[in-house]
Amino acid sequence: MKNDTSTITIPKSEYESLKTKHAELKARETQLEAEVSELSQQLKWCMEQLRLVRHKQFGASSEKSETFDQINIFNEAEVEAEPVAPEPELTEIKRHFRNRRRNAKDRLPDDLPVEIVEHDLPEDEKVCPECGEPMHVMGHETREELKIIPAKAVIVRHVRKVYACRDCEKNSDHVPIVKATLPEPVIKGSFASPEAIAHIMYQKFVMYAPMYRQEQDWKRNGIMLSRQTMSNWLIRVTQDWLEPIYKELRRKLLEADVLHGDETTLQVLREPGKPAQSKSYMWLYRTSGDAESPIIIYEYQPNRRAENPETFLKNFSGYLHADGYDGYHKLPENITVVGCWSHVRRKWFDALKTLPKEKRAGTNAQRGVSYIDKLFALERQFGELSPEERLRKRQKVAKPILDEFFVWANSLGDAKFTLLGAAAHYTLSQKKYLEHYLLDGRLEISNNRAERSIKPFVMSRKNFLFTNTPAGAQASAVMFSIIETAKENMLNPYEYLTYVFKNAPNWDIHNDPHALARLMPVSKDLPDHIKYPLPAMPETPHYAWEEDV
Repeated sequence: MKNDTSTITIPKSEYESLKTKHAELKARETQLEAEVSELSQQLKWCMEQLRLVRHKQFGASSEKSETFDQINIFNEAEVEAEPVAPEPELTEIKRHFRNRRRNAKDRLPDDLPVEIVEHDLPEDEKVCPECGEPMHVMGHETREELKIIPAKAVIVRHVRKVYACRDCEKNSDHVPIVKATLPEPVIKGSFASPEAIAHIMYQKFVMYAPMYRQEQDWKRNGIMLSRQTMSNWLIRVTQDWLEPIYKELRRKLLEADVLHGDETTLQVLREPGKPAQSKSYMWLYRTSGDAESPIIIYEYQPNRRAENPETFLKNFSGYLHADGYDGYHKLPENITVVGCWSHVRRKWFDALKTLPKEKRAGTNAQRGVSYIDKLFALERQFGELSPEERLRKRQKVAKPILDEFFVWANSLGDAKFTLLGAAAHYTLSQKKYLEHYLLDGRLEISNNRAERSIKPFVMSRKNFLFTNTPAGAQASAVMFSIIETAKENMLNPYEYLTYVFKNAPNWDIHNDPHALARLMPVSKDLPDHIKYPLPAMPETPHYAWEEDV
């Protein structure tokens, strides 16, 4: 049976109208598909951000990598394997017990005072329980404990003797008067002592105890010392005795060839022309690992403008390690900015953290992390080399990996609304600066050195929350600079500050460069008692993801 076919004839004007509507619907369909695709990408981005926030809140903060993915990518198993090597022999070890040892990090100074407490038998028990004859001491059993004695406050009353001549008093119209030498006070007209000010400064900037807590602690010990008084003491000694040291440290810092820079926020309540809720900034500059004596300088600024590092580094010429902030990239040509691979790795690791653990292997996020981990592993291998040999090794071994990584990252494309795309975009945008660590063997692969140095301020900021005035913020910058520099040079901060406050008022540090040099935390002439009793451990490369932050 044949199918009947029929033709419908419509007017040409109606056909043109339907054709136009069809084209409009197709265009609308294309537009809706594009909107759906964009909304899907936005939804994916939002879900990634949600998983990342949940991971930061509830997950482990460590950024350690799983090594199996690195091995798969770089075929290290095949490279390192020795098929002809014999299997190791198995040896049976008998079960045994050991005395529990003290943690290797727990060490007490050899010169710590020892208090001996003897435990003896009563006289009537020093006879033999068998025969009744007197017993003698055959040995001793010893147990050591660490006894902590809380700090105590005392009043130091300076009594200066004044001498006169009896004979002149009787027979002369002029009586000579001779006074004993009296050291100058750290603050004239105040009962503050060098030890008290050093203690307050140590508690605030080393132990992160804000003034109001110290005020409460003093009160519990029966001493009524207000936070206003303590603040006035700190600002006064900073202006009188610490600022000359700070300025000289800053001058020495700018003589270095390699520096690190970083910045963090600070809230200053009474900043002229700004609301109390606005952000100010604490900038940090420090020497690199090649410096003989480390120097750390903090500088307060009311904003984050590029002119701040440009002004600070006016007399500097060399390399500056920094993060990806564009303000550093506007520095003059005599300063070469070296990018931070830790910041790049963090971008890739954020993309990796949003994936379930069982699905991470083989992903582009894992591969990006593995590329960077390979570069850091090479830096650990090069750690003991001279700068010249390290530069040669980097050019030969690290540069091919780095070039391959950039080519691979570029092949991913700039995927919109994804953490992976953001990581690839950030990597390629920083390529010029990330490659600079290959220029000199003294340079480092990351800016972690600056991040570790700015961390004490961040920790302290969590306790005092804000600063009242710009003058207080700048005074804090001076105190942080000197204390952190002292710590980096293996000085006991409290002992060093006490030494400064005792001697600075009695030495002409404002006019005598030699007197000022004797007080510098980088000085080789400082007395031994202000140095840490334990020798400095050799520094090993440290990366931010190797521990919980």
